[in-house]
Amino acid sequence: MQYLSTRTPDHRVSLSTALQNGLAPDGGLYVPEHFPDLSPEAFDGCETIEAVAERLLRPFVDGDVLAEALPEICEAMYGFPVPLREIGRQTSILELFHGPTAAFKDVGARFLADSLARLNEEADRPLTILVATSGDTGAAVAAAFWKKPNVEVVVLYPKGKVSARQERQLTGWSDNVQTVAVRGVFDDCQMLVKEAFQEDTWQERLRLSSANSINIGRLLPQMTYYAYASLQHWRSHGTCPNVIVPSGNLGNGLACLYARECGLPIGEVIFATNENRPVTHYLETGDYEAFETQETLATAMDVGNPSNMERLRHHWSSAEALRDAMGAERVTDDQIRRQLRRGPEAWDTVWDPHTATAVEVREHRDPDDKHEWILVATAHPAKFPEGVEPLVGHEVDVPGPLAEVMARSHPVPEVAPSLQAVADVVFEDRRSDPEEQV
Repeated sequence: MQYLSTRTPDHRVSLSTALQNGLAPDGGLYVPEHFPDLSPEAFDGCETIEAVAERLLRPFVDGDVLAEALPEICEAMYGFPVPLREIGRQTSILELFHGPTAAFKDVGARFLADSLARLNEEADRPLTILVATSGDTGAAVAAAFWKKPNVEVVVLYPKGKVSARQERQLTGWSDNVQTVAVRGVFDDCQMLVKEAFQEDTWQERLRLSSANSINIGRLLPQMTYYAYASLQHWRSHGTCPNVIVPSGNLGNGLACLYARECGLPIGEVIFATNENRPVTHYLETGDYEAFETQETLATAMDVGNPSNMERLRHHWSSAEALRDAMGAERVTDDQIRRQLRRGPEAWDTVWDPHTATAVEVREHRDPDDKHEWILVATAHPAKFPEGVEPLVGHEVDVPGPLAEVMARSHPVPEVAPSLQAVADVVFEDRRSDPEEQV
């Protein structure tokens, strides 16, 4: 399997190269050259999520140096449950928040960390992972790469635009993980990452890669829990469930589409967005336009120019084609509040603000439609106490791993949203000569 750039299709590289580069040299995003044809029967005998992951990912690592280590990599991806819980009304919840940072991004981050640590074990210089986060990605990447040999991490997050607990989680790291607060929004952080990959000074000083969903190494492992969940449903009910995915930068939703393209038994796929509207606007008008980021209760989905639109438009080259592949619905803050408030009574569940967008979209469906639905729960509600607890009327218990990292929180540098300002911080600790200038 080779991986090509969305901007230069004849530029093809191995999986290992795509993982380590993060972004293609032309600024494009890597995508698989094709999708394998895997029917549900191809997974006969695969009972655990690790076994399903190995079977699904095997064609994607074919011919790569990581192929021999795939069983160990799949074991490292998980080590925590991913339950599919039926909650009535032809609806199930896929709970992706049982990992070490209580968010769905743990799976992709752990796949990348294990893969890149293996690839860089004997490299002359460490690999530097530069990542922008709207809340959950940075914590997942930091946790996955913390103290991994010969890999360093720089996390950029928008100051004041994440929940207080998310900020404490982002700033609870040390050793090979450096966190920088940017005075801006997530799109500023994301643009800084992209600029760094195109800037000669950064390329000369550091071996750069990324762990955002711009890296194909985030999307491939995220396919695996959709495969596992859809197979569970198929084996129990004999039908293909529809799936609703809370979506900001669109990587998690795209992973669901990738799983379906591989032949997994998945029906309709809907992206639930907050009031940020680039994907819904494109589907409605056929014209792609980036928008200023709107701040909402679902902070991790506050993205006005999602990177993975480039992959979506590569695979489905027109709005009409994309409309045939997926749907998208915007959810307002008032609708999020309503779902948070009624979650315990209506669904016997405390939602987080992001999962609440999927619940709202589910409730828009025709009540006479008897098709089964899977809603994706992307984060634990304890990460958003300011928005959740006043509406449910009680405190939400904090998972142990989340409490542990928050207790380590410490002050981090705060900078303007410019690449030079970030460079002044990042390169400071890497100067061999105090007089050396960036």
